[in-house]
Formats: sequence, C-alpha cells, structure tokens
Amino acid sequence: MKLALLGATGFVGTALLHESLTRGHHVTAIVRDPARLPAGRDHLTVVAGDVNQPAPLARQLAGHDLVLSAYNPGWGRPDLYPEFLAGSRAIEQATAQAGVPRLLVIGGAGSLFIDGHQVVDSPQFPAEYKQGASAARDYLGELRQNTQLDWTFFSPALEMHPGIATGRTGHYRLDTESPVFNEAGRSYLSVQDLAVAVLDEVEQARYPRQRFTAAY
Repeated sequence: MKLALLGATGFVGTALLHESLTRGHHVTAIVRDPARLPAGRDHLTVVAGDVNQPAPLARQLAGHDLVLSAYNPGWGRPDLYPEFLAGSRAIEQATAQAGVPRLLVIGGAGSLFIDGHQVVDSPQFPAEYKQGASAARDYLGELRQNTQLDWTFFSPALEMHPGIATGRTGHYRLDTESPVFNEAGRSYLSVQDLAVAVLDEVEQARYPRQRFTAAY
C-alpha cells in the first residue's frame, strides 16, 4: 500500500514507520523537520508539511491508499487541547479533500470506558496528561459524526510508554470500547506491538468507522 504517515518522528510514529517499512509498504512521512528522519531507506519518501494548512496537506496526501495519523503537538504544550483538535480536524479535512479513502487515527486511552465511565474523567487520571487525553476523547466524538470518510480510531492500552520492554512479540488482544486487561489486572502494550496491531488493521480493515484498542 501507499501510506501517508503524520507524526513519524514521535514515539508512536517512529514505531509505525518501522513496522510499515518492514512489511513492504511505501510510506510518505510528512513531517515538520525532514532532517529528523534518516534518508535513503527503501520505500520511504520524506516531505516537509504542516498539518495546520489543509490545502497544501491535501495535495501531499493525494494518491495514497490510507492516511495514518500519529499527530500530537507535544505533551508539554500549554495549549495542547486546542492545538490537538485543530490539527486533527485539519488532517481529517485534508484527507477528504485529497480523496484518500481511509484515515486511521492514533488517539488516547482516556476515552475508553470502565464501568460506564471514561478513564479520563477518573479523579486518579494524571493531571499532566489530562489536556491531551481530553482532546483525543473529544475528537473521537467528532470523528464519529463523519459518515463520508472510512475512518478508524485506535486507543492504546492504559499503559503504553517507553518503560515497557517487551519489544515486538506480535501478540495482542483486541476490544472496542473498554481496555483489555490481563489476568493480573493490567492493561499494557509495547509501542512495537501497538504498531503491529495498527498495521494489522491497515491491512485487514476490521474496524471501519469504529474505535478499537489492543493490549496483552
């Protein structure tokens, strides 16, 4: 497939890029600073782009089979909530304008439900992640209203961070609206296996116009 990847230099985006290229897909990485990605990799094209400019972005997305968005303005941004929403909306708009048939968005775990309540609304939810998680939750609500675009939204496991050292096992379990827990009550996944789950969805398209999640 020809994939357009946004956020390719981030923690999640780097893993998605590696998994995509390993599987033989042709990837256009649209990044703010092309110098941050090594040149000369087979099937990889790196272009400079800005998610907040939908018209030029649409021209860069045209001709791809799928847009894979790992967009995140940065957890430390003071205006992360409005910036995340603005950028996500622009990506959605540009995807539609470009005529790309599918959009797969990497969101957050905060919108998942436990006992009828979303995780981000829990008093135990870490304050430093509240803005980003709330923005991803609210954007999912907007995306659900899009009946024209073939979109999919992925929520990671509750624990998904660099400290998870399992690497790429190729194994995971799936759900849609609630976290996947193991027998010990943990919901966790390495970033490498996140990329496996997402690229499996890219190739198999099991969740059209749905959200899904994965964990061990």
